[in-house]
Amino acid sequence: MRKLLPLLLLLTGACAGMSENECRSTDWYALGERDGLFGSPARIDQYTYQCQRYSRQVAGNEYLDGWWMGNATYRDRTAHDGGM
Repeated sequence: MRKLLPLLLLLTGACAGMSENECRSTDWYALGERDGLFGSPARIDQYTYQCQRYSRQVAGNEYLDGWWMGNATYRDRTAHDGGM
């Protein structure tokens, strides 16, 4: 059950759209890093689509830089525990 809770939180958070304030003030590197740390695929297209409603640009390069770092940590962490 302890391993299921973070997954449920991740899935419910992925369904929520970004508000105009979030699109304007998000630390894109940190958001990408968080997504990568959870082993999620890069979601820059989803965030771009959501923020277009407010005519806001996302910092795609910053997001992807963070995602690559987070994903590398995720892969390193899961490689040492057999992928679980």
